[in-house]
Amino acid sequence: MSGEDELGLRERKKLQTWRTIRAAALRLFNERGFEAVSVDDVAAAANVSRSTLFNYFSSKEALVFDPDPQETQAWRELMRDRPADEPLWTSLQEILIGYLSLMADRMAIQKRLKATSPTLAQSAHDSADRFNAELSDWVAARTPEARRVRATLLVNSARAVLVTAYAAWSPDEGFDRFLRLVRDCFAQAGRGFAADQS
Repeated sequence: MSGEDELGLRERKKLQTWRTIRAAALRLFNERGFEAVSVDDVAAAANVSRSTLFNYFSSKEALVFDPDPQETQAWRELMRDRPADEPLWTSLQEILIGYLSLMADRMAIQKRLKATSPTLAQSAHDSADRFNAELSDWVAARTPEARRVRATLLVNSARAVLVTAYAAWSPDEGFDRFLRLVRDCFAQAGRGFAADQS
């Protein structure tokens, strides 16, 4: 049963309102640019009041970056479902690709907006902080003390894979291309660089 199936009617309506507001915001930002769209424009497009919008999103930037309310449960399930005897590098690859897939509907728009909006480019808002903290806790919980340094190196290397693939990816190439870049970078990092000096 999905997390959404477990919600009561009131919670489902709140989730639908959240998603309606987010969809309207991303559509308008994508069409006009971040600076050209006001919070009032988003509220009108979502057919809600300004105060209702701010009940769901703390700022205009949050409309772009806040994770879907169901994503926390989804990424926890990604971590929970990895086999205990699976190599950590494999687990990290599958968890991170699963995490990125949760954002497939908005990652291209987010990257385009950050490239064209000084406000967003300078924003300190980082929706990945909580995920990264939980991932580090998950790794620590399944790693013996004697292997913690190696585990930390693997986590940092996996994050570098994402940063590298994201920098190389153009939103115009589509999300599937981004995932291929991520998988390619994981494969290269997994093989190591010492033997490959080309």
